[in-house]
Amino acid sequence: MTPGPDLQQLIDTIREDAGSDDVLDQLGTAASTINELTSTSDAALGYFVDRARGAGRSWVEISAVLGVSKQAAHKRFADSWTMQPALERYTPRTRAVLDSAKEVARNLNHPFIGTEHLLLALFTQPDSIATRVLAANGITEQAVHEAVATRSPAKAAGRPKDVEAALAAENPPYTRRAAHVLQGAVAEAMVLGHNYIGTEHLLRAFYRDSASIATEVLRELGLDEPAAAEAVRAALEEITKKR
Repeated sequence: MTPGPDLQQLIDTIREDAGSDDVLDQLGTAASTINELTSTSDAALGYFVDRARGAGRSWVEISAVLGVSKQAAHKRFADSWTMQPALERYTPRTRAVLDSAKEVARNLNHPFIGTEHLLLALFTQPDSIATRVLAANGITEQAVHEAVATRSPAKAAGRPKDVEAALAAENPPYTRRAAHVLQGAVAEAMVLGHNYIGTEHLLRAFYRDSASIATEVLRELGLDEPAAAEAVRAALEEITKKR
């Protein structure tokens, strides 16, 4: 295992970053640095917990590896996620995708929003990074729609009243896997050092759950996780160069 910086190295780094011999300046820099390290460490650990969950590992298995109780692990890494703070950081295009996912679901007579609806909704934002990545890899809306239809067919007409009510709801519920993607998008943004959540983070987050419909469709159409990650990286670099 690659060792992290020892105490003296950390102290020297903080003093250098402070750029001052004033003890309060150094204290302020130390507090900022430690807070950042703590947040980054938590995000890194959460990333691997999230991957383990996406791979189907139970909270019992995860808690055993972490050396904590199942309840403690679940509270820290599951119950700590809330959608509202994340929504505030979504870009306008990402918010538009989430809004469009509702309509995509309704058009398929689905009383829920799943990963397949999020994936199809990306095509409503053709200039977004994620959709440009899909297009560059020859993945069209029609191809995705056809692949989704084989796994998540539209419901037949005659629906129970509770389904009718769900379809009419302003905000249909997200499936567990779709919620997992939205949570994962927050983590993907943190991994890339971004203070916003864009469509590219949604795209990368699909691969956190290998059994989701969106992930199966993307792989079937020829875009695996390494290729998607590389394409997103290249797109972000191109945008940076143009600025």
